[in-house]
Amino acid sequence: MADDAPRLLAGGNPQIPKGEGDGPVQAYIAAMPGWKQDVGRRLDRLVEAAVPGVHKAVKWNTPFYGREGEGWFLAFHCYTKYVKVTFFRGTSLDPVPPGASKHPETRYLDVHEDGPFDEERFTSWVRQAAELPLERL
Repeated sequence: MADDAPRLLAGGNPQIPKGEGDGPVQAYIAAMPGWKQDVGRRLDRLVEAAVPGVHKAVKWNTPFYGREGEGWFLAFHCYTKYVKVTFFRGTSLDPVPPGASKHPETRYLDVHEDGPFDEERFTSWVRQAAELPLERL
């Protein structure tokens, strides 16, 4: 890793400065380690295709997706063995994503290196999530 490359935090999550727009998100994705980088590119591409003009930012070393000035519907974060996708209003999605949360409305999808990933279902969740009330953080 080059001296100016982002530091990897616990679980291999890149430490990226907070920022609005595509640039910080692409910097985060470029710093994702190993196979997780491909997952990050895929998630980003699918969200962009499902929600044209999606607003992006990096906060707390995590990419966020939403509508500018309105809030966020999705984020993702690197962990040691998977990439965790957060749907902030996940209990309102059909079907509900599999991972429960301490927050009553939030649901998670863990994307593993060799695990199944249903692009069609993910895209449906993204489209649904983008139409719900957004999370202000």
